[in-house]
Amino acid sequence: MSGEAQSAAASAAEVGQLLTASGLTLALAESCTGGLAGHLITDVAGSSSYFLGSAVCYAYSAKEGVLGVRHETLEAHGAVSAECAQEMAQGARRLFGADIAVSVTGIAGPGGGLPNKPVGLVHVHLSAPDAEIAERHVWASDRTGNKALSAEAVLRLVARYVTSRQGEK
Repeated sequence: MSGEAQSAAASAAEVGQLLTASGLTLALAESCTGGLAGHLITDVAGSSSYFLGSAVCYAYSAKEGVLGVRHETLEAHGAVSAECAQEMAQGARRLFGADIAVSVTGIAGPGGGLPNKPVGLVHVHLSAPDAEIAERHVWASDRTGNKALSAEAVLRLVARYVTSRQGEK
């Protein structure tokens, strides 16, 4: 296993430990990562105790039909936007009945970039009953690297959120 893969695996294992200790469940809504974040999470034995599932919704129609993203949101802001990411995460939380849901949508490249939405732009959003947390990243890698960095950002966001909740108790 490469060092990068080991790092991501360690993050997924950490997320699993945190979710298990907190008794929280997780769901995902993935677009530009194509299921990579869910893959990393399910590489950890026992992940079925906290990971409920992931919806990989690439097309507008899937974002609308599966996750309940409003057509108006997609028309006004596009699929690669903070607004879409928020609705994707909220939709995944409803769809799976999870305590926490995280979405990721972006432009992995090499094409598809625009002046206001460059290749590597990614929006990650965490939705929970007590929090809505948005992140914006612009990665400077190739398609594979941008997908890996985005999946790792999903794991880091979950870890930060669960850790912050533990600190409040």
